[in-house]
Formats: sequence, C-alpha cells, structure tokens
Amino acid sequence: MHRPGHYGTALICYAPIAVIVMALGVVEMAVAGGAIVVGGAMLPDYDQRVPGISHRGPTHTVWFALAVGAVLGGAGALIGGVIPAVVGGVSGVLLVLAHLLADVLTPMGIRPFAPVRDTRYTLDVGKAANPVANYALLVVGILVAGTALYAGRMLTSLS
Repeated sequence: MHRPGHYGTALICYAPIAVIVMALGVVEMAVAGGAIVVGGAMLPDYDQRVPGISHRGPTHTVWFALAVGAVLGGAGALIGGVIPAVVGGVSGVLLVLAHLLADVLTPMGIRPFAPVRDTRYTLDVGKAANPVANYALLVVGILVAGTALYAGRMLTSLS
C-alpha cells in the first residue's frame, strides 16, 4: 500500500487501543499513542532508502515490530513511568503490525517471520498502487478513529 492506505490501516488498528486508554482516564496518552502509530506508519518502508536492505525484508517482520516496541516502550519508561512505557511499547509494535497488515493485502505480500520461517503471506486484495484501495482505507480509518474518539470520550465522562 501507499501512504494513505498505511495511515488508514494505522488508524483502524489503533482505534480499540485509544478507546481503552481513554477509558482508563489518560486521554493525553491515547492521543500520544495515536500520533506515534500514525506518525510512524511509514517507518517499515524506510528500508527503500537504506542501501543493502531489501524492500519488505527485515523491516517488514514481527521481529522489527518487537524491536520498535522495545525502543518506544523504553523511551516511554524514561519519560514518565509505567503508563507511557506501555503506551509507547504497544504503539511501537502496533505501528509496524498495522503496516504489515496493509502490505499483506497486496499481491506481493509479506514474510513476517523471516528468517525463522520464510513463508510469504498475501490476501491479494489489490495492488499497492491502487488509489481506490488506498483512499478507501484512509476514509474507513478516519471514520473508525472518529468513532473511537467518541466512544472514548463517552467512557471518560462516565467516570
């Protein structure tokens, strides 16, 4: 997928987390987590800018997701303790997994467990460059995120 599709998928994937974090009463952490997930949605594709790293290679694996989660979780712990650490860690893992989810929709697919398991996964729904698919994901992501924000606000007002 291209940038709009990845942003939309990131919004869709983060929405349930946002509701939970908002329901816990830490709205600013929910917003920060969303900014991390959407802002980092294209991180795995930076492999295209680094010589020697193949596209949809190591940055498109669950191992990379865990590494990004560990780094952001550690940063969260340094900044403010347990809640920022958890939000940072979950957001870091999720930003990569959301990217992988969008890429598995394409014919090229992904190898998320490489080098341990080299199986390629694809749902072959549409080409990465398909503007209809990319913008449809973005629109759905915006609608889902808006619904999540509304639900989170309703839950916060109950407490």
